Amino acid sequence: MSVELTAQNQLIQKAWEDQAFREKLMQDPKAAIRELLGVVIPDHIQLKTVQETPDQLYLVIPPDPARMIPAASKPEAMW
Repeated sequence: MSVELTAQNQLIQKAWEDQAFREKLMQDPKAAIRELLGVVIPDHIQLKTVQETPDQLYLVIPPDPARMIPAASKPEAMW
């Protein structure tokens, strides 16, 4: 399992178990991620949290790799 997927699973599990954490994750996802995982997400990166329901799902389409900035010229960011 990738590091990103492991971190995502930790966030989801904590949100399921802890309503206060889930509310913080919805309101201030960067602070919630920093609190749980110790990961600081740079200010230039926007992060939105949405919560699915049994009758409303979200399909996330990632950026087109052909339109991405080359790795050598973009700031480092990690989950």
